[in-house]
Amino acid sequence: MAGIFGKIFVGIYVEIKRSDGRIHQAMVTSLHEDNESVTVEWIENGDTKGKEIDLESIFALNPDVAPDEEIPQSPEAPLPPSSITKTSKVPKTRRITAIPKPENAPRENRAAAVGTTRARPSQHSQAAEPPPPSITPQPAVKETLMQQQNARRKSNCVKEVEKLQEQREKRRLQQQELREKRAQEVDVNLPNYEIMCMIRDFRASLDYRPLTSNDAIEEHRICVCVRARPLNKKELSVKDLDVITIPSKDVVMVHEPKQKVDLTRYLENQTFRFDYAFDKSSTNEMVYRFTAQPLVETIFERGMATCFAYGQTGSGKTHTMGGDFSGKNQDCSKGIYALSARDVFLMLKKPVYKKLDLQVFATFFEIYSGKVFDLLNRKAKLRVLEDGKQQVQVVGLQEREVKCTEDVLKLIEMGNSCRTSGQTSANAHSSRSHAVFQIILRRRGKMHGKFSLIDLAGNERGADTSSADRQTRLEGAEINKSLLALKECIRALGRNKPHTPFRASKLTQVLRDSFIGENSRTCMIATISPGMASCENTLNTLRYANRVKEFGISPSDIPFSQSGGGGGRSELSPTYEMKHLTVDPVAALECHQEGHITQLEVLEAQWGVGSSPQRDDLKLLCEQNEEEVSPQLFTFHEVVSQLVEMEEQVLEDHRAVFQESIRWLEDEKVLLEMTEEVDYDVESYATQLEQILDQKIDILTELRDKVKSFRCALQEEEQASKQITPKRPRAL
Repeated sequence: MAGIFGKIFVGIYVEIKRSDGRIHQAMVTSLHEDNESVTVEWIENGDTKGKEIDLESIFALNPDVAPDEEIPQSPEAPLPPSSITKTSKVPKTRRITAIPKPENAPRENRAAAVGTTRARPSQHSQAAEPPPPSITPQPAVKETLMQQQNARRKSNCVKEVEKLQEQREKRRLQQQELREKRAQEVDVNLPNYEIMCMIRDFRASLDYRPLTSNDAIEEHRICVCVRARPLNKKELSVKDLDVITIPSKDVVMVHEPKQKVDLTRYLENQTFRFDYAFDKSSTNEMVYRFTAQPLVETIFERGMATCFAYGQTGSGKTHTMGGDFSGKNQDCSKGIYALSARDVFLMLKKPVYKKLDLQVFATFFEIYSGKVFDLLNRKAKLRVLEDGKQQVQVVGLQEREVKCTEDVLKLIEMGNSCRTSGQTSANAHSSRSHAVFQIILRRRGKMHGKFSLIDLAGNERGADTSSADRQTRLEGAEINKSLLALKECIRALGRNKPHTPFRASKLTQVLRDSFIGENSRTCMIATISPGMASCENTLNTLRYANRVKEFGISPSDIPFSQSGGGGGRSELSPTYEMKHLTVDPVAALECHQEGHITQLEVLEAQWGVGSSPQRDDLKLLCEQNEEEVSPQLFTFHEVVSQLVEMEEQVLEDHRAVFQESIRWLEDEKVLLEMTEEVDYDVESYATQLEQILDQKIDILTELRDKVKSFRCALQEEEQASKQITPKRPRAL
């Protein structure tokens, strides 16, 4: 046996060649003398893999383990050709018997002991003896022996393949048991150990059928999907639990911990269904393939496409849209922004679109607290106006022409570097603005199609607005109002409603052309955090996404396994309790008696902001979402909207006063120069000075009154914010 395998033994590492041409090392795990092959195993992507390789291939790649010396073949008794070419066996003159291992034989005589039990005087002398010609086999006999040997070898190969499959299945079962054992070997003193056991037992009853890249891509005018990220380092350090389960390609389950009156803890398994559900193993490329990639062709067909990333801060929106993070550095080439641009330039090369002579432009701006800033022009403040044709125009927004994907990546990096961020209750470095990246196709200067990719701000839904400073409070109010308006605009697009309330927020006003027209398509990617600490925000995200398209869910949509699934169905809770902001009715009555509403009416009359299309759309928005928006919250949103309008008016008036002050200074300078003359007209001087002072007094008094009213509105906003108290989840 040693002569057949040379220096190969179990445990040695040898070079092997894969079917795709790769060459790498693998460990020999078993030797097969009957078919002259070895079994090797290696580890690839965390899994153990193996295959059977014949000795010829091993010796060809590893000459150092081949037998030291080959013995010339004597034709006394021919062996099958495979044995002659592959091994160094000495020819047999008698029957073949079992092969005892010669322990004390020298290396050059070991080969002589293989294949026979007959003692021979010397290997060298035997090799020098001429073979007797009388025993040369006939060709027919030789061919028969070859056929028998090939048939025997073929059956052995089949047996070996079956044996390898059994061994592979055993290894997989052992690895699965080892993973389960490691998962069970946790500290029973963990604060949420009981909840963790409940979640583990429930998951054991499911039959997982996750989304794969081989699944078909469905056509949707409005596509709503969910992506769950893995637990991050911070969550792992505090031993947070993963309460998200994605058992199939379109179902998401949230295991919400609850507590009874008698302090007994239990799980409420809430189930949601969407177009697609991506688990923590999904990559940006896979998410893009099912969501934004089908929309690229829309803009070449003179359509408008929109893709949103929506979710709690820290849930992976910027990662999905912008690209992978490595520390604080972001690889923009792996985000949906860059992947969409790549496919746009690929589509441009197709003959059907190449003849259109299209040009590609890109814009990148952010919406922060109801104001628009150009991220490609040193964050210049922009104005959003409607022209005579009721088309929304972003005045001063720069469009940069791009020729390739690299140009797009440079613009994305430039814009991300100056995007507004801040600290929130959910994330220490959170994006507090809506980032809008647009790819625009133009033909002879006219717009041919537009693809808007939006990374929305966090949806803490008031968690950062009730107990924070005014700036953060206004940020949160504007974010929540824009997300509410966005949902209604998408619903109006899907239901072909005659009116779209796009004026309710600056975000929907800018994206107005994406919500109208028959050739408009929208995709929403809801990103969720898996930790138990984020359970409330995760449920809010899923409920928001569910209301956009209003999917139905039934127990049959849950892929329970055939064994042990009966107990899980009874625990399903597809319905959920609506949680919305509430207000103390006594406090509301006192506020009304103190005249706060009257003060608002006075401000409306003074500023002329009482009746406007913006307020009408906001009122319609709140009426369509009575379960989420209480009357007091509607009042708060009205006050914030008026604050934004009043702020713009104060700023415009202040700029006008500043320009007028420059003219006053010039006039006063002329008057003072006139007084330096010996015989200047004193009466004319006094008259002109009095006119200048009267103008100053009138204009400054008007500006002062508006500033006072603006301060009153700020106080009104603070009072309105104190009335709103969000429901807090019960502490576990």
